[in-house]
Amino acid sequence: MIGYTTIGVKDMEAAKKFYSDLFADMGGKVVMDAGRIAFIGAKRGEPMIAVCEPYNGEAPTPGNGVMIAIPAGEKSNVDALYKKAMSLGATDEGGPGQRIPDRFYGAYVRDPDGNKLCFFVFG
Repeated sequence: MIGYTTIGVKDMEAAKKFYSDLFADMGGKVVMDAGRIAFIGAKRGEPMIAVCEPYNGEAPTPGNGVMIAIPAGEKSNVDALYKKAMSLGATDEGGPGQRIPDRFYGAYVRDPDGNKLCFFVFG
């Protein structure tokens, strides 16, 4: 249902590296680079994250209440993505753990530009 989500960043090269490295184990790489916007995913036609310099030329800002949730498949993958994000310069917003008993396991970080990410597993 989701094609891609776009987030504003200050440094395109740093953002492309952060997201490509973060999702490398899931096949993530820069799929398309158009200068001020780049799409990171496994391949075209699948959900991607796009990093961009805002079109209006103003500074990028993370939205209040905005979060990108990335399905991890297994709890161990949630843990691994959280650890990898932290090693790549993310900041902690809630370490891996069971949030809703028997229904939701997740971890939360902010990327170097302040965009909030959640790695999760239902069930």
